[in-house]
Amino acid sequence: MELHFPIILDGATGTQLQLRGYAGGISAEQWVLEHPEAIEDLHSKYIEAGSQVVYAPTFGANRVKLEESGVFNQVSEYNHRLVEIAKKNADGRALVAGDISSTGKILAPLGDTRFEELYEIYLEQAEALEDAGVDLFVIETMMSVPEARAALLAVKSVSSKPVFVSFTCNENGRTVMGTDPAAALVLFQRMGVDIFGLNCSTGPDQMLKQIRRLNRYAEVPLMAKPNAGLPQIVNGETVYDCPPDEFTALQDEFAAAGVGVFGGCCGTSPDHVRLIAEKAKHGPFVRPEPDFGGKIAVPTEKDLYLLPPDLEIGRIYPCDDLLEDAFDEVDDSDDLIMTIEIKSEDELPDFEDVQFAIPRPLCILCNDAELLEKALRLYQGCAIYAGDLGDEELVPLSRKYGLII
Repeated sequence: MELHFPIILDGATGTQLQLRGYAGGISAEQWVLEHPEAIEDLHSKYIEAGSQVVYAPTFGANRVKLEESGVFNQVSEYNHRLVEIAKKNADGRALVAGDISSTGKILAPLGDTRFEELYEIYLEQAEALEDAGVDLFVIETMMSVPEARAALLAVKSVSSKPVFVSFTCNENGRTVMGTDPAAALVLFQRMGVDIFGLNCSTGPDQMLKQIRRLNRYAEVPLMAKPNAGLPQIVNGETVYDCPPDEFTALQDEFAAAGVGVFGGCCGTSPDHVRLIAEKAKHGPFVRPEPDFGGKIAVPTEKDLYLLPPDLEIGRIYPCDDLLEDAFDEVDDSDDLIMTIEIKSEDELPDFEDVQFAIPRPLCILCNDAELLEKALRLYQGCAIYAGDLGDEELVPLSRKYGLII
């Protein structure tokens, strides 16, 4: 599918469902299935206002979130039924996005989940969404790189349709898990996303500051889906106080900063979307042109590093000796990266447990393509490659995992 910019998304779903009677107690997905007229009304109003893409109400329709709400063994059924409702509502007037979001799971040893478990959770939902016939995928409101990576790898394993990835960060430019969105941008565009952006958390003014910072590193069009301002509690209720005219006042500046995909998150309404669509008619899309200053952009899970192109490997550490002493030694050295050698699959469990704590950008020395891929799945950044493998083995790994050759 060829994307034409600007693209107008929909606005809030959760806060709009609350206005239509959703009061919690059960999952939003279950409530929508019991009250399909609510999402029909909302989708119709968004499309009439100018939305070219509406999100299927599958935000929390992964196994973990459904089970937290007491729904078991119904991931496929829920996603199929919810997409069917969205497609009926769109009726060819708008595209339907398969909406994928967080499970809330954290990788071991900080949490209790392994990366392949995350992947299987997202694969289950991705397969259902693809089979249900969504037009594209949106992996949104993400706070952790591992979850977003697992979701993207799962989607790309079952579909060739466009994929948007959107993180949420605070006004200081960090996610709850401590990731710089600039690092996430470079990582995910190396992994082949079509659109990268931000949604939720802040209003347009604070989000614009972060979008401008992303523009420097963007090779793909950017996406902005801010809240209608910051939430306030008034008479015991959550209120968003950014009206449509104020919400869209900075839209031309977003476009100038490389945003080609516009929408609204919490607190926004069809009236917000209507004004977004009207303004988008007059604002040309300015495709981002990255400027790395002649450096190599290398993202870890948390940070982005700009390294010289004549980078030297330095000391090589054995994978079976990645202990705190080795990390301290790297911190005290002049090496810009940490190079480890992986020789055996037996080393991978320990590598998985410590990869998050590696204090520098990672370079992997490995001459076994299958073993290298297994290591790349576990590393939650983009690794640099050192070794004797050729382009035939390395280029597919670069496209899939962002490996820097």
